[in-house]
Amino acid sequence: MNLDRRHFLRATGVSLALPWLDALAQAPAARPPRRMVCICTPLGFHTPFLFPERAGRDYPLTPYLDVLREFRNDFTIMSGLAHPEVGSSHDSIFSFLTAAPHPEIRAGFRNSISLDQFAAERIGGETRFPSLVLSSEGFSLSWTRSGAIVPSDTSPSSVFRRLFLAGRPEEVQAQERRLRDGRSILDAVGAQARGLRPSLGTADRGKLDEYFSSVRELERGLARSEEWSRRPLPRVNVEPPRDATNGADLVGRARLMFDLIHLALQTDSTRLITLLLLGTSNVPPIQGVSLGHHDLSHHGQDAGKIAQLRTVELEKLRTFRAFLAKLKETREQGETLLDRTMVFFSSNLGNASSHSTRNLPVIFAGGGFRHGQHLAFNPNSPPPLCNLYVSMLQRLGIEAERFGSSTGTLRGLETA
Repeated sequence: MNLDRRHFLRATGVSLALPWLDALAQAPAARPPRRMVCICTPLGFHTPFLFPERAGRDYPLTPYLDVLREFRNDFTIMSGLAHPEVGSSHDSIFSFLTAAPHPEIRAGFRNSISLDQFAAERIGGETRFPSLVLSSEGFSLSWTRSGAIVPSDTSPSSVFRRLFLAGRPEEVQAQERRLRDGRSILDAVGAQARGLRPSLGTADRGKLDEYFSSVRELERGLARSEEWSRRPLPRVNVEPPRDATNGADLVGRARLMFDLIHLALQTDSTRLITLLLLGTSNVPPIQGVSLGHHDLSHHGQDAGKIAQLRTVELEKLRTFRAFLAKLKETREQGETLLDRTMVFFSSNLGNASSHSTRNLPVIFAGGGFRHGQHLAFNPNSPPPLCNLYVSMLQRLGIEAERFGSSTGTLRGLETA
């Protein structure tokens, strides 16, 4: 079998990109591929449970960071950062990746290019998809150079089709029917996969098996999600409770998106991804939670609401931990996928209860940086968050000295 770096397993209606295998690289890459994932949780975090009391490398773990204990040396927790001149409101989401000033003043506001699209202009042509713009609730974090919003994809099955299904419309529809009937896309390319294995070394065979397992796991998750969406809601002859549960499954939706992101990165289908997590007024289906997520985030220091908010945010962080685990378990040319992927997990709000946009919560993982520390900046005179963005752009190999409101790179953040 003729092997090359851009090898695909193809069948009618299917185009399955392979992960990075040593046998597929005819010559060493000039430089390792660098990737960036930007995640926003629009209702923030309750930062007293997140930020450590001490700066530096010996900081004590907080209740939220304890969830990420096993990855302590794979991420940096940052406090004090903010975008200058971005007012305190939910509209700050418009400027999360752009830093355009005063989005809260709707009249006359014009956005600027977002971090991911700035990078896509320079390195997007290196992959099948210049970028993936994902969202759990319909909005988008990404903006063009002209200040137009980039439409997001909210459907995991749609993203899956874009990644793995190809061919004429009738062929794709036939393959989708097979998926609904429980047949994997791996069934369609099985003979090619079996023919590939003898040419691979032991490590590559293990990576291929791991990748195929991830594909099957994601297919099963999509099938379960679609099955529940087709089932009618049960009818009951009682008055609805005040705090009725609903389908706002922020954990399940995040998990599907994270699994898709992992596969997209593993196959080098794209190197630039944005994801807006769910932030709604609906009650998430989490045990012990009876109020809407938005209501809980605007707690007004109510102890009962803060306790429920902690439950929600711990679940969110456990989902994030599982994503980091998948990236760290995936090997690529002697490194982990996490080593080569910067994961920026933050929010446009530092305190959702007061709509404050100062002291933003930042968890910055992977990407080959020297992690394991708490970078604590003075929230009254912080460097711009865009200084981190410049550091990220440079790590992608992009010669950028400025972005948005930056004044340089972020001090204290060093490559490993």
